[in-house]
This record gives sequence, structure tokens and C-alpha cells, in this order.
Amino acid sequence: MTCSLSGRFCNGLVWFAAITLTGLVAGDSLRAQEQAALPPANSYNLEQVAEINARIRATWGEYQLQPSAPATDGEWCRRVYLDVLGRIPSYVELKAFIADTNPNKKERLVDSLLHDEQFTEEYARNWTTLWTNILIGRNGGNERRSLTDRAGMQKYLRDSFARNKPYDRMVYELVTAKGSNKPGHENFNGAVNFLTMKLEENATQATADTTKIFLGLQVQCTQCHNHPFNEWKQKKFWEINAFFRQTRPLRRYLEGTRELDYVELTNEDYPGESGNPADAEIFYELRNGFLEVAYPVFLDGSELNHSGFVEDVDRRTELGKLMMSSEFLDKMIANRMWSHFLGYGFTKPIDDLGPHNPPSHPDLLNYLGQEVRKADFDLKELIKWITLSEAYSLSSVLNESNTMDDPMLGETPKFSHFYMRQMRAEELYESLLIATQAHKTRGAYEEQESQKNEWLKQFVVAFGTDEGDESTTFNGTIPQALMMFNGDLIKKATNMEDGSFLQQVADNDRASAAQKIDYLFMAALARQPSKAEVGMANRLLRSRMDQARATQDRAAYEKAPVASLQDMWWVLLNSNEFILIH
Repeated sequence: MTCSLSGRFCNGLVWFAAITLTGLVAGDSLRAQEQAALPPANSYNLEQVAEINARIRATWGEYQLQPSAPATDGEWCRRVYLDVLGRIPSYVELKAFIADTNPNKKERLVDSLLHDEQFTEEYARNWTTLWTNILIGRNGGNERRSLTDRAGMQKYLRDSFARNKPYDRMVYELVTAKGSNKPGHENFNGAVNFLTMKLEENATQATADTTKIFLGLQVQCTQCHNHPFNEWKQKKFWEINAFFRQTRPLRRYLEGTRELDYVELTNEDYPGESGNPADAEIFYELRNGFLEVAYPVFLDGSELNHSGFVEDVDRRTELGKLMMSSEFLDKMIANRMWSHFLGYGFTKPIDDLGPHNPPSHPDLLNYLGQEVRKADFDLKELIKWITLSEAYSLSSVLNESNTMDDPMLGETPKFSHFYMRQMRAEELYESLLIATQAHKTRGAYEEQESQKNEWLKQFVVAFGTDEGDESTTFNGTIPQALMMFNGDLIKKATNMEDGSFLQQVADNDRASAAQKIDYLFMAALARQPSKAEVGMANRLLRSRMDQARATQDRAAYEKAPVASLQDMWWVLLNSNEFILIH
């Protein structure tokens, strides 16, 4: 390396402005600013896609919005790889898509990402990461003496997504699971890890998370009192809670020690708070100090036998069955998946459904929920409908008519343009590996996940709330920026060791200097450089050569072309454009 990191930082500051501004302007110039009349939207002969397009267009008409122009092929390709596989496309994958002249190439790419064997592991990895965070959080299993086994949770999810297990089946298994939580033990069942840490304090956390994650019902605030803006009252919280009272996480220790080995989740007879298992009730306290009684009753009023004996009624299994027939199960997964791909769901937050929080597109939410149920909860079908929709294909560049469509300003989303968003930390990690081809030398799956988990720990912040909330500092803060500038991942990505990605680009004698610049832009940003950016690259090269001449450093002069590529690559990976999904 011929220049210091601080020198690279200085060069980078100039480049930041150039990349950020000219990149978006270059993309802008490719598009018409406004469409006078909307051409027919491509539905790919899929009824669900046509229905989505029609219902979203109806909203545009209602608000007199003109949608943004379609995204470029490079933007859409990068977007769909990130959202489906959790990483940017490789240079080869991107070029192949752009070069494809088939009018249905988007449908072919989505089908390939979802169903080709070569992508099965990556698809399963991405959705395992997403659902691990949803079910147990980024910190789940990383705590000292945790009752959650993160690897066990991931193994269950990975197997489920690799086999494309129907979503309703997966939910049923998570809610009703029994067995040991650690891989390698007898009766291992990784699904139990969803509940093993949520059963303390009379399973209040299990109650709150199960209803919120799978049914979109936020009852956690009603644990202590009725909520003025929520139709779910205190009684409902404890009626749902009663379904979990037979469940126990049994700690199993290493023989002869008090060191926790694994946890076994099981059901046991529940005697009730009065000690009468034939009528096993629970009591909860009203704000006026009076006690009320509750038994297991589902949202629709379905009530179980009051017995606490498992042989009479397995309460948790019955809860799983009742959840399977709930319309909230349909709506919640439709809302969650729409939010994942479009940046916003039909409600805010996405897991708060009910009359108190009306959705932005109620008919479309109901329709998608019903269709995913008709499709036997095949999530790949739902993904296909959403990614091929017109709304998902739009540019993130606004036009004169749709600047008001900005949920950041409190507006309900109209989806008249693609809402730019920052990559998740996990997506950045995987994308850096792809951009630098470091993924080709990765080890075993467990080792890869362990390394990623260690890297992610630096961003996780846990809040001390009853819900055990957590967040990440992966949001553009100064520490994050410094990590990007100086972190190990970036250092590895920009090193010039023999065999490294950058060295291979620099040593390619068949490529001109301009082609090498092109290559780096496509690999990082899925687009070619603008004229201004090429001009900046040339000035950077001349600057390095001038510096070498001034100091009569022959070695530095000879390495100037390589060093300038290294500078440029460092800046591209640190640019806003790289870290954004747009």
C-alpha cells in the first residue's frame, strides 16, 4: 500500500461528494421526469401482480400522483438481490441480467433466486438471519447463561427456509414446540428457542411476543391496564397468557456441575392459582386493586376446557391450532413481507393491526392475506408477487407530483416511488464479501455465522424495557462511519495482497484503465461511472504521479495506477450510494 489511511481519507472526502451527487444525477438523466399517461403495467400474467398494480394505481389516482419512472435494470437487479438473498449481485450476475434482452427477464431472475439450487443456501441464510432477529433479537443467545441457543434457533429456521416450509406450519411449530434447544442433544428441536427465554414472570413475554409477531396484535401494554387506544383489553392479555401456563423451560446441567448445558421445553400439569388443576385459573389485578379470573380464551372467543391437566387439554397446542385459522395470521405475514420489500408496511408499526390503527391500503392488505392463505402460505409465491409488482420496480427518484409521498414526514405511504433505505448491518456484511469476492474463501456455515455474529455484536444495543427491545447503532452514526472507514472488513476489502480482488483487477492486462474503473463501479454500485467521476479518477491518478515525481520516488510512480484504484475502491465502498438500497 503506497498511501496512508489518512491520505486515503482525504482523497475520499473529495470523492464522497462526487459519487453521491453525480451517481444520482447520472441515474436521473436516464429517466423521464414525469409520465403524462401511465402505460399498462406488466403483470407477467399473474393475477396477484395485476391486482396489486391496480390497487396501488387507484391510490395514485386518488391523490393525483404520477409514479416515478421505472428503476434502471442495475438498480432493480441490485435491489432484488439485496431483498431476496441479503447481498448485492456479483459483477458477473449483474452484467448477465443487464445484457439479457428477454422482456420477462425480471420474472426469470426472481424465479431463479427463489428456486434455483445454486441460491438455496443463500436464500435460507438471509431469511434465517431476518427471522432469528424477529424471534429472539440480534442479542438472543449471546447473553451470559442464556436459555436461548442461537445456533439451535438458526438451524431450525435454516432447515425450514431451505425446504420452503409453509409459513403457517412454521408458526405452529414455533408456538407448540417441545424438546431440547441445543443441536446434538436427544430430542433436539431448535424451534423451542423462540420461547425458552420468554417464560419467566408467568410467561408475560411469551404472550406479548407471540401475539405481536404472528398476529400483529400488541397486547403488551394491556398486561397492567386497559389501553385507551387499543381494542385488546387487559382481560384478553391474561386469557392469551393462560395458554402458556403449562409450559416449562427445564435447565439441564453438565454432569456434576452447575454449568448450564441445554434447556428442555416441556408441558406440565398446571394446578391453577387456587391449587385446583381441574379448574386451573389465573388471577390478574385491576387498577382498582380488585382481582379478576381468566381462562384460556382465543381472540375469536374460542374457549378451552378449564382443566390444567395436560392429558385433558394441551393448551399450547390448542393455541397453535386456533392461530392457524385466524385472519390476523394472514394479514400479519402479508404486511411484514410488503414492508420488507417496499420499506413501509400498510400500518405503522407493521405489527400493530386493528381498528385503532387503520392500514393505508386495507383492501390490498386483506387481498394479499387471503391470497397467501390460498397459496398454502408459500412465502416464495408472496415474494414473487411483490417483487414483480409495479410499485417495487419504480425509481427512488421523485418527480414533481410525488414529493408529498414521503412517510418520513408522517404521510401514509402511497408507494409512488421506491423508498430509499439503508442496508441492514447483515446485508452490508454479506455485500462487502460479494463486492470483494471474499465469499469464495469462506469456511463452514457455522464458522461463517459465528464470524458475522461477532462483527454484528458491536452494533447491538439492548433497551431495558418489559418487551426486551433492542436496536442497533448501524444507522449512520459517527462510530459506524469510523468503523466503515477503518474497520477490518474495509481493510481486507481494499488490501493489495497477491490474489486479492483488487490485485486481480489491477493485474488484468486485458482491461484498459477505463474498463477497470467501470468494473469497480459496477461491482460496488451496479452502474457505470459518470463523466465527472471518470474525470475525478484521472485527476486522482495524475495527483499520485505528480506526488511521486516531486519526491523522486520511482516505486511510488510505478504503483500510482494501482494505488489510485485502491483509493477509488475504498471510497466506493464507503459511499452513501453503496450502503443504500435504492
